[in-house]
Amino acid sequence: MKRAILLIIPLVFGQMAQAQLPKADDILATARYVATLQNQNLTGHLRKGDKKIPVGLFLMGEKIQFTFLSSKTGKYEPFEMRLKKDHYDLLEQKNGETVEFPQSKLGEAIEGTDVSYEDLAMHFLYWPKGQVIGDEKVKGQDCWKVRLQNPGKGGRYRLVYVWVHKKAGALMQVVGYNGDNPAKALKRFLVNEIMKVGDAYTLREMRVSSFDPKTNTTVGLTYVEFDKPKKGAPKGVR
Repeated sequence: MKRAILLIIPLVFGQMAQAQLPKADDILATARYVATLQNQNLTGHLRKGDKKIPVGLFLMGEKIQFTFLSSKTGKYEPFEMRLKKDHYDLLEQKNGETVEFPQSKLGEAIEGTDVSYEDLAMHFLYWPKGQVIGDEKVKGQDCWKVRLQNPGKGGRYRLVYVWVHKKAGALMQVVGYNGDNPAKALKRFLVNEIMKVGDAYTLREMRVSSFDPKTNTTVGLTYVEFDKPKKGAPKGVR
């Protein structure tokens, strides 16, 4: 009888701990651009070595637009994410029309940096059926750890882990994995600095490290840096 009681105790406490975990969507809502920025605009750049590529992030209702300065055209190239209740649509502008963003293009690097289209959009934060698997510290800060599985076949990541600051609700770290068994890390996003925009916190500087999945060594490094929003900031490309 004693042995049976001892077996039941860990099960009961495990169920209690699981019940106390918040929902993944509630945690991610504060880390997503649409909730954090509340119709603010951000401008900044991608920095790899001595190279800087200007970028912009513009929120217009349920539409989030991303731009970067193309070295080929000398113009800002836009693409966007439109948020629906149960899903999102990733789109680009081609020949003056807004069309579906090619799945094969999601993992392409932007201007030779370690940041791809899916990285800049961070569309994995909107993947459904996320699972909170516990809490961990990132740079000494208490964070919720969320596991996300790619619901489709587009992009490089099959599995993503996200760490969100418990108090500030800000994104602190992301690690994206491939579909190997066991999965190998492809990229790590580590937030070095956050800033307060209105009543919420969002990204100021993030370090993006690319890995060789075969050797688990770092093969590339890029920084995503945004400026503090200013009044009268430029609007996105319509």
